[in-house]
Amino acid sequence: MLTAFTAGLTLITISELGDKTFFIAMILATRHSKRWVFLGAWSALMTMTLLSVAVGKVFQLLPQEFTFYAAILLFTIFGLRMLIQGWRMGNKPCEDECEAAVETVEKAEANLSRWGSNPAWAAFVEAFSLTLMAEWGDRTQIATITLAAASQAFGVALGAIAGHGICTAIAVLGGGLIAGRISERTLTLSGGALFLIFAIVTALQGMPKLS
Repeated sequence: MLTAFTAGLTLITISELGDKTFFIAMILATRHSKRWVFLGAWSALMTMTLLSVAVGKVFQLLPQEFTFYAAILLFTIFGLRMLIQGWRMGNKPCEDECEAAVETVEKAEANLSRWGSNPAWAAFVEAFSLTLMAEWGDRTQIATITLAAASQAFGVALGAIAGHGICTAIAVLGGGLIAGRISERTLTLSGGALFLIFAIVTALQGMPKLS
């Protein structure tokens, strides 16, 4: 389980830094209570993690050979794609993700009253809903499903939840300080290398007994 936990923690910590959900939490934390933004965003990410792991468990019902080779293939595709994308990027901050997050938050803020009159509840619900929508179908969600299908699902879930908590805390407490220093190219190349490492490790470990 320790290996699965470490894989889930590493995957999320590297992949989520500079992601759209990171910037959503960062922006909301400058406008609302940091505590409730953190709880709302992290709750949404925990929900997505548990759903992803549950889907991964369903895939474990398929023939083990299928999930084993499919996981290696998907990790390899993710890794090579991110390495190619990173190689073509300039060494600039994560401007695209940040701009997308700003646009998302601005639209939500225009209708803030629909979340209720209680400021704490409104901040929680807004952070939860925006994060949930941004994370749905994201690359890390698919990667979490793949990792849970090929590894010990409970360990993956714990590691991913811990990783999301770390990234969300960084975004809420100090995101503004590091946002301009996060290189999109570096993060993309690091993520690509990580996925290739997962592919290699999965192949070398062979088909383990899943639980």
